[in-house]
Amino acid sequence: MKRAKRINLFFFLVASVLAVVYALPFVMVLLNSVKDKRAVRNDPLGLPTEWQWSNFTEAIRKMDYWQALGNSLLVTIIAVVAIVATSSMLAYYLARSRTKFSAVTFLVLVASMVVPFQALMIPFVGLFGERGLNLPSNQFSLAFFYVGFGVALSTFLYHGFISNIPYSLDEAAAIDGASPFRTFRTIILPMLGPVTATVSIINSLWIWNDFLLPSVVLIDTDQKTLPLKTFVFYGKYTSDYGLAMAGLLLSMIPIVVFYFLMQRRIIAGISAGAVK
Repeated sequence: MKRAKRINLFFFLVASVLAVVYALPFVMVLLNSVKDKRAVRNDPLGLPTEWQWSNFTEAIRKMDYWQALGNSLLVTIIAVVAIVATSSMLAYYLARSRTKFSAVTFLVLVASMVVPFQALMIPFVGLFGERGLNLPSNQFSLAFFYVGFGVALSTFLYHGFISNIPYSLDEAAAIDGASPFRTFRTIILPMLGPVTATVSIINSLWIWNDFLLPSVVLIDTDQKTLPLKTFVFYGKYTSDYGLAMAGLLLSMIPIVVFYFLMQRRIIAGISAGAVK
């Protein structure tokens, strides 16, 4: 009993330390979002002596917050819906098709997950630009690229979940005359609720907070997303960190609210698809 209590105490202390470490950046953003530039530079961890609530209104004005918010919502919604639709159907085909082609395709998708975007950025820019496909620099092109980069992980999660669904359901639907697509749409897809929520949350967090891919694709200022707009506070010779922290906080609020509303489904979806 004493040994078990010591182990529990040890894990509690480790978890508490990790919680403080992970929460520290958010606390710094909250504290510094209501300070002026000089107070942030002199005492970034201290409490504000004067609460600069005007930082938020100024940040909204300088970063064109509402327009950037609309751009981020448009890109995130289109990309996530497309990722869910394509990866769920692909995972269903790969899980139900017992062929070498499906096995090799699934292995290629899993292998592609370990390749970082930074390794593909230079050839990607060449393929995307004028010497390649010459695609337009707008939110729809950006959402299309997110689908390409996000389908591998999403298919992997869906594949593990679908593999646990009895194949007898497909056989019963086939006996009743249902096509494979109708079987997927009417029987399999409604059962994918937990993993669909997990895929939606993971991709939403990634797409909403991404800076690198939008900085490569989006050129027009009116089409830039929130992470790109927050860069307006960082100049070549000086930076207004108070306004930058306020802008970061405004950018985080929508996705944080979405995460807390959906967080219970993340573990359920991942754990359900982890056991094959």
